[in-house]
Amino acid sequence: MYDINQIRADFPILSREVYGKPLVYLDNAATTQKPLCVLDAMREEYLNVNANVHRGVHYLSQQATDLHEAAREKVRGFINARKIEEIVFTRGTTEAINLVASSFCQSQMQAGDEVLVTDMEHHSNIVPWQLQAQRHGIIVKHIPITDDGRLDLSTLTSQLSTRTKLVSVTHVSNVLGTVNPVGEIVKIAHQHGIPVLVDGAQSAPHMKIDVQAMDCDFYAFSGHKMYGPTGIGVLYGKEEWLEKLPPYQGGGEMIDKVTWERTTFERLPFKFEAGTPDYIATHGLAKAIEYIDSIGMENIQQHEQELTRYAMEQLQAIDDMKIYGIPQTSDLSHQPSSRDAVISFNVGQIHHLDLGTLLDRLGIAVRTGHHCAQPLMDRLGIPGTVRASFALYNTKEEIDTLVAGIQRVSKMF
Repeated sequence: MYDINQIRADFPILSREVYGKPLVYLDNAATTQKPLCVLDAMREEYLNVNANVHRGVHYLSQQATDLHEAAREKVRGFINARKIEEIVFTRGTTEAINLVASSFCQSQMQAGDEVLVTDMEHHSNIVPWQLQAQRHGIIVKHIPITDDGRLDLSTLTSQLSTRTKLVSVTHVSNVLGTVNPVGEIVKIAHQHGIPVLVDGAQSAPHMKIDVQAMDCDFYAFSGHKMYGPTGIGVLYGKEEWLEKLPPYQGGGEMIDKVTWERTTFERLPFKFEAGTPDYIATHGLAKAIEYIDSIGMENIQQHEQELTRYAMEQLQAIDDMKIYGIPQTSDLSHQPSSRDAVISFNVGQIHHLDLGTLLDRLGIAVRTGHHCAQPLMDRLGIPGTVRASFALYNTKEEIDTLVAGIQRVSKMF
């Protein structure tokens, strides 16, 4: 049984009011709320186990180190990586992609070499490559999308060349909700000897991730989008690739030996973890994963897919409604949907900012703007959208409230 009332009780913020209205939180693609078990675990560690991790011989340091490394093992299991050495803690998806962009371009690319991304990327999978283009003269190319928001895979093969050194692609679009066929993309790229980085910020919270089955070379995701704390994320990298890449940052924790003549670096994954890690946040992330596991990712995915399908049906009935992206799969029992729990839309000539602002006065939290995906907005020919995104604690009643709110605002215009 999926006990939605019990689940919602784990998130106290969901019971608050905004402008005298019950909060309807539909901005989960930006960040999710945190269950009490995560908050309690982090508070408990600060109160009773707070000490810097690694190398400390005293009891608290060893206890904090054990929790930190147990969190690494929890993450390894969550995405089915082969070894804990393949799990690098970062501040989030953005830093994880920047790490790969910097280290990969420095060691594996030359001027004129190419990185292939897509038209639906978040800025965090565009700008780091553009920065490397400025520094090293690499070329950033992009796979186009169809009018209904799918990747045009026919152009993937045609754009690959002997100068293509990496494909970097989002697993799920944070605007369109498109679930990209990353397994197929990886297979095509590997046939040409090209590694693949997958941006999993919008997939890790919503579906079972198996990086070995996916066979991607790198996979990045953030804790705060999957009910964990902010400021913590993960870079998975195949061991052979992480061994090849130079460190991203220098400092404490990541060294083996330092002399005035030269420095040697720690073994994996510590080579990429300079400075004091956020060991409280890693513990919080582990608790968030435990919480997800206690409900079951398959149960979460089914619940969110039903919500998305229901929302699509209800929103499409609104006059002048324009929804962007792939239509929702109608039969959820036989195949996974090609759309995740994200719906971006506009209504008539109402500016997305006006619609979002007025919905907020009704207690409904949605996201407005370009969603850090301006090239995608240019492709769609719009300045921005309203975005509703769902999580394991959302309900059909909240979607009804959203629909009623949009209808109410529409009448004002």
